[in-house]
Amino acid sequence: MKYLLVIPSIDIKDGKTVRVVQGIPELNCQEYGSDPVEMARIWRAENARMLHVVDFDGAIEHSKRNIKVIEEICSSVIIPVEFAGGIRNSEDVKMIMDTGISRLALATMAIENTKEFIKVFNQYGPAKIVVGLDIIDNEIILRGKRQKTGLNYLEFAKQIADIGVERFIVTDVSKNGILGGPNLPICIEIANHTGTKITVSGGVRNKDELMDIQGIMHLGVDSVIVGRALYENRFPCQKLWRVAESGIFE
Repeated sequence: MKYLLVIPSIDIKDGKTVRVVQGIPELNCQEYGSDPVEMARIWRAENARMLHVVDFDGAIEHSKRNIKVIEEICSSVIIPVEFAGGIRNSEDVKMIMDTGISRLALATMAIENTKEFIKVFNQYGPAKIVVGLDIIDNEIILRGKRQKTGLNYLEFAKQIADIGVERFIVTDVSKNGILGGPNLPICIEIANHTGTKITVSGGVRNKDELMDIQGIMHLGVDSVIVGRALYENRFPCQKLWRVAESGIFE
């Protein structure tokens, strides 16, 4: 039976677990604990099936300061770890793959260094390499959600899908971290036009919105990354995983 995969997000800045509003740490960076590794263990104990880890220091500064933390997260849990943040070239890719992550989400590299991206994609394949689409007003933005590109999200998604990418992580940055509700029309549009799988990221507030995503799984939107709503206990975790895996939200 297919089920909606609910993926807790662990955002790391200065070695701590944080929640970042609209991708801008300076806007309102809420700390949720000093130890991301312990947070990974907590989510695993709550029966999470996968984790999404974002390195904001890497994304903004191209810093490597959190590599050891990522490595420890991967060695501390027995579930897949997806990573995003600050990967710009093939050397960066090898470094982060060596930490033990299961899947890497690339964004900046796919736009600014497409040749290198294709080389990396061909080396690791679509199961290991996915692409993050951070969107504001129909435009792709980069570098920790700070830099406008002038690229229309749908046109870019089509180009990348033609390379062979099979999954996009779609974030409406205007809703990210503020519990503004997920932008499902954008997700459906990308899935329809590219034939790829979509992971929704950002905005989810409650189980009703998980039901909404459950209802469009047949369109290719099969998973969701949840941050603030989980950290603020807006739905009990153990029940959340059970209900998600049953495929029926009561």
